[in-house]
Amino acid sequence: MKIIKKNYGWIIVTILSSLPLLVVFKMINIDFSNGVSMSFAENAVGEGRTTIEMLYHVTGEFAIRWMTAVLTCTPFFIIFGVSNLFVRQAMGIATAVWSILHFIFFIAAEGFLETFTQTNYVAGFIAVLILIPLLLTSNRKAMKKLKARWKKLQSFAYVAVLLSLIHVAILDKTWIIYAVIIGLGFIIRIPVVKNKFVIFRKNKKIANS
Repeated sequence: MKIIKKNYGWIIVTILSSLPLLVVFKMINIDFSNGVSMSFAENAVGEGRTTIEMLYHVTGEFAIRWMTAVLTCTPFFIIFGVSNLFVRQAMGIATAVWSILHFIFFIAAEGFLETFTQTNYVAGFIAVLILIPLLLTSNRKAMKKLKARWKKLQSFAYVAVLLSLIHVAILDKTWIIYAVIIGLGFIIRIPVVKNKFVIFRKNKKIANS
């Protein structure tokens, strides 16, 4: 019970990020009768998209959503003064996992060489490559071992975000929603804006005490 109370935020993020996998697994058939073989369920989605196309569309949507959520953590802390590093790490892990799944399904549908045929594909591929080491170091052991270098490594997440926005922008107009949310987050981080929120929080705390 003590462990759950201490890590409830991490647990909630893990559950929320894992639930959509139930939809993904419904579109995949795994056969153990003769070794292990995998195939995609037929007629698992509506007309207009094949199952594999829907799989890499869904995984891509959740990847950019979790990435956006991660970047709202710092602005959330600035505005409300509430922060939890391990919840942020859980969100980062969710982002990386969904991004890697997205890339795997893309390769299954289009082939690896297709990755280098369009600018948006290349941008997405580089973003995934950046997220892999961030995923592997998103734990307390890596934080202790890398120390100051851990923050420098994690800062590459911003490059992954930019590349992901380029990837989404070329594919779909929904990128504007994510760009606005991320953009507002960066505006809140500007020292002048940040200080105003911090002062407002302090004054409110004094007034309520």
